[in-house]
Amino acid sequence: MGGLLAILAVGVVILDPWTHPYYLFLLIFLLVLACAGCYEMLTLVPVERRPPGWLCMTAVTGLILVNWPPHLLDRDGLPSEWLAGTFAVIILSSFLTEMATFREPGQSVTRMALTIWLAAYLGFLPSFFAQLRWLGSPGGGNSLGSLALAAAIFVPKGCDIGAYFAGRLLGRHPMTPLLSPKKTWEGLAGGMAASLIIAVGLGRMGPLFHNSDLRAAGFGLTVGMAGVLGDLAESLIKRDFQKKDAGQAVPGFGGVLDVVDSVLFAAPIAYWWLRY
Repeated sequence: MGGLLAILAVGVVILDPWTHPYYLFLLIFLLVLACAGCYEMLTLVPVERRPPGWLCMTAVTGLILVNWPPHLLDRDGLPSEWLAGTFAVIILSSFLTEMATFREPGQSVTRMALTIWLAAYLGFLPSFFAQLRWLGSPGGGNSLGSLALAAAIFVPKGCDIGAYFAGRLLGRHPMTPLLSPKKTWEGLAGGMAASLIIAVGLGRMGPLFHNSDLRAAGFGLTVGMAGVLGDLAESLIKRDFQKKDAGQAVPGFGGVLDVVDSVLFAAPIAYWWLRY
């Protein structure tokens, strides 16, 4: 887990500025993680309810790719119309695919719903990482985008680490015994403390929070909590499909989804906080 996110951090903070304004490292990394997560999610779904893999992969890939043209064609552009248009195509395509392959009643609506939900979870939510990259100036050429990405990644993952150690050392009271039995309220407190410290530290490295420790602390607590909810959301998915891990791509931690679950929820919260 730490190694995977360290590669991302090094790439977006150190390597990606050399490919400005294309940010190819971030694009490739998002595509790889999204497609790997999509594959894992499809393996969790029972065969009779499983949507077409090619459609889901295309949907996730398309939603990530359309974040780039608005910024490259218009330095002040936002991809909202591109994302909305792509999402509409995905909805229509899911209908057309089921219409073309329909054989018997029972699961068509479920497969369409899963296609759209999977596209939103693994295609739309990661789009906010791209928007954080361009944050701060036309073309995203300053250091604010790098700091924003670092905050969106390290604050929720720092919360994970803080919660793990605090829970192991002090955990006594279960927080969510059904969804995630090992999580405790003591662990949550430790995770929130870690999130706050990391956010304040990042804030002192640049103009991310307008030189306000109070604003940085608010960001840390809010985005840290979003990461906790993202972790619980992925636990809900696994419990519903009666699986312990989403996959085995990361030995000792499960699948890709088990690694990125918290940052998927944290990314939009971080973007809205820093943009507005």
